[in-house]
Amino acid sequence: MTQKAAPGEFALTPDELAKFHADGFFGPFKVYEVEEMRRIWRTERLALMDRSNAVYQEEAAQSGNTNISNYDRHLDNDFLADHVCNPRITDKVAGVLGPDVLCWRTEFFPKYPGDEGTDWHQADTFANASGSPQIVWSGDELVHFGGTLTVWTAFTAANEDTGCLQFIPGTHQKMMYDETKKMHYDPDRINAEVKGGIRRGFFGYDYRELQIDRDFVPDESKAVPMVMRPGEAIMFWSTLMHASLPHNGRTDEMRLGFANRYVPTSVRVYPDTTEIIEYGGRVSLERFGSVLVSGTNEYDHNVIATKTTTGHPFTTR
Repeated sequence: MTQKAAPGEFALTPDELAKFHADGFFGPFKVYEVEEMRRIWRTERLALMDRSNAVYQEEAAQSGNTNISNYDRHLDNDFLADHVCNPRITDKVAGVLGPDVLCWRTEFFPKYPGDEGTDWHQADTFANASGSPQIVWSGDELVHFGGTLTVWTAFTAANEDTGCLQFIPGTHQKMMYDETKKMHYDPDRINAEVKGGIRRGFFGYDYRELQIDRDFVPDESKAVPMVMRPGEAIMFWSTLMHASLPHNGRTDEMRLGFANRYVPTSVRVYPDTTEIIEYGGRVSLERFGSVLVSGTNEYDHNVIATKTTTGHPFTTR
């Protein structure tokens, strides 16, 4: 996989950018060929079983249906390190956020046969589970009021049988949830609740507990399913109303998505904290660092990782 590309080669066109601003998402778009993605994942899923160089160790991170040890494997895995810096992704991100961009988190999102869908939700500061803001915008940025730009790549097929993402276009400019409220973690909720006729949950939480208006119900008649082939990605604001369908078990194939989360370099990442506490788990940020994927960093408030824990360098556009 080559990373050589002319500056801005994969940026959104003016019409695509205008549509993104209106809808809150863009895609799906191709990052890898289908067979290329399948070949890569056959190799990398085995490599990722070795956690000896991961920044979060298993015994501290294991929890219920969600595993914080799934976070930030780009910090120890060469392919994922190159993936977060892939110009087919970062050119599009920089076109929205501006030239100076950090990748501050990555996450795996597996969905196995029989797994529930994910609650409708929005995320601004990502305090929704931990109770503490994980990203804080300075207020000087002109591109948005908060949130993160997420690029979700399908490592396997994502469709209405395996539990693809759903978006409600145009819902990214107004928060319907208050992340300063407290959600209550209960692993017994997992795969056990039906909402609006669909099995949905939030990894042991109920996202409805954060609603500003207790009577608010997302208008699912406007929901758009994000059907994706392996190697395709979708870019969206975390403040866009989004959810996922359950895996209905009609196929034995799991659905696996990998999310890269990007912010301008001016945003403060994990301010005033040395650990992540959420989903029933706890991990130290001692070995964590954000990655500069585009431009330059003129701020000193974030820890920056320039290479993986095994010495593989990150590529900055």
